[in-house]
Amino acid sequence: MDDLITRFWTDLLGRVGGPLTFRFIFQPAFAVLCAVHDGVADARAGRPPYAWSLVTHSDTRRTLLHEACRSVARLLVLGVVMDLLYQIVVLGGLRPLQLVTVVLLLVFIPYLIARGPATRLARTWFARRAHTP
Repeated sequence: MDDLITRFWTDLLGRVGGPLTFRFIFQPAFAVLCAVHDGVADARAGRPPYAWSLVTHSDTRRTLLHEACRSVARLLVLGVVMDLLYQIVVLGGLRPLQLVTVVLLLVFIPYLIARGPATRLARTWFARRAHTP
């Protein structure tokens, strides 16, 4: 068990300096762009910030997560494909737990973090535009 955990962290940290390193900037950047797009749509629709809704509205949590997955589906698929290529070429095998961890860290977490602030900024911007003559 200790060997498995050690290999997990060694393989995971080894990705930073290996091939396909550009994805550590590329994937989170595009996830944030998707979050900004969706945050602006939330502000226009008058919806509350996304992460706050996830935490406080348990009745709509499933719908909100489904919406987020749909919004970043292409990025998630791209992340899976890029990590699979990395695993096959560099590690010589498949590591499903590492795949899920990397895709969540590079795509889904940045999306979740950026969508709420994007909604707040867009709401403030729309309010200022409405009040300027």
